[in-house]
Amino acid sequence: MSSDLIPADVRARLKAFRLQARRISGAQGIGQHQSRSRGAGLEFAQYRAYEPGDEPRQIDWKLYARSDKFFVREAERDSPLIVWCLIDATASMAQSDAARPEWSRLQAAKALTACVIELALKQGDRFGLIAVNDKGLVVVNAGSGTRHRDQCLLELHKLKAQGHWPSESQCRPIWERIGANTLVLLLSDDYDEACVSLAERLAVARREVLSVQILTAEERDFPFQGGHRFRDAETDTELLTDAAASRAGFIEQFSAAKRMLAARFAASGINHIDYILDQPLDTPLRKFFLPRTSRHQESV
Repeated sequence: MSSDLIPADVRARLKAFRLQARRISGAQGIGQHQSRSRGAGLEFAQYRAYEPGDEPRQIDWKLYARSDKFFVREAERDSPLIVWCLIDATASMAQSDAARPEWSRLQAAKALTACVIELALKQGDRFGLIAVNDKGLVVVNAGSGTRHRDQCLLELHKLKAQGHWPSESQCRPIWERIGANTLVLLLSDDYDEACVSLAERLAVARREVLSVQILTAEERDFPFQGGHRFRDAETDTELLTDAAASRAGFIEQFSAAKRMLAARFAASGINHIDYILDQPLDTPLRKFFLPRTSRHQESV
């Protein structure tokens, strides 16, 4: 099912990406992420004095031979990451460009989510998804494995863009499911103030938030000619305007709004990028999940 959402060329490039977070929870289990917690792991961290209850195999016998004292080797315990994809599924996410009407904001959000799920599956990490609109939240709790991947993809295929951003009380399951020190990928057009505020609150509450603002190429370029009617998908309000006369003003205001949003997210410690629908699908994944060494090799 993921092959329906992830283009073949993007799937091939996923091999270079690695999910990673600045803050790791130290959850129990084996994954590919260094935890803050100490224990029996793979990479050496430090020595400490032997304590009753420690396993004899953890004693460094060579050090004992030199010092006549028992020391235990501690290591950074490798722990799985928990990643959540938080999808804006309100009506405005149905917007697409006239040049590619089937490729909507929501379709891009689904495909990006499928990519992240594949990365998490490959790394042995846990993953879950929450889709948000006022018709009812779609929640797939964090889990792992191929069956859980398939459950997430099934929900993605059924997901439609409709309604408005839900009330604060309707968003309560988000706080109940997404725990502290987890990685949250927000996929939205960020046009709802409540969505932006939620991202800020999650970041303040020790969730690591990555934000992808999904925009159309027409919003970036404003290529319209003559009289044009614009309709708000969520309020049904319409605006009739002379496109050519409005272009410069729209692009200026649009750019200013993007800068303000980026500044807000930066102030909250949120890593933010905008993704335009005519860009390669893995553009935001390259920023967030391509190791620095790989980025350097690409730029050389």
